[in-house]
Amino acid sequence: MSTTQSTITGFHAHIYFEQSSTEAARTLCEQAAERFGVAMGQLHARPVGPHPMPSCQLDCSPQKFGELLPWLLENRGDLIVFCHAQSGDHLTDHTRNIFWLGEVQSLNLEMFR
Repeated sequence: MSTTQSTITGFHAHIYFEQSSTEAARTLCEQAAERFGVAMGQLHARPVGPHPMPSCQLDCSPQKFGELLPWLLENRGDLIVFCHAQSGDHLTDHTRNIFWLGEVQSLNLEMFR
């Protein structure tokens, strides 16, 4: 088996929330940013981009993601987390290079086609 250099330069974890869980999402994202030194985006009160729910993005390196993921798994409560790689191929990154913590949601991928 040959190995090649990865084209994955980072990861996004999108924390999905409903109006009733906004503060839980804010707290989770703030704690992740402080604990792991990852970049926290703004809390979007409505769906944006391909995301079907309000969300907040955590942006991190592949090295940090290995630490962040188990922590999110243990601390997300009932929040849904959509994770995807960043390789520069947005369609692939939002369809093949993904995984979910919680209930899988349907993304609006038209912007990437």
